Amino acid sequence: MLFMAQMTVRIPHSLAPAFVEQLKADEKALSQQLQREGKWRHLWRVTGQYANVSIFDVASNDELHTLLTSLPLYPYMDITVTPLAQHGSAIVQN
Repeated sequence: MLFMAQMTVRIPHSLAPAFVEQLKADEKALSQQLQREGKWRHLWRVTGQYANVSIFDVASNDELHTLLTSLPLYPYMDITVTPLAQHGSAIVQN
């Protein structure tokens, strides 16, 4: 199942800089692992924002929920999820 997730990160300024840097490093490592596994198919930065648009390929809503809530930056994210379906006019089929 394909899902688009729009994620905006809002890290409080009150967090210790070292803690924030560790969160970012952990987030990067996990996101790259999920990309290698094929679950995080696409990752695009939203220009001018601490935000991204991502495409996930997972087995279920529950798997996506588990994946998103496992992200180290999850407590500081606003996430909007949209389920996707193949368009009949698309040249490339999944």
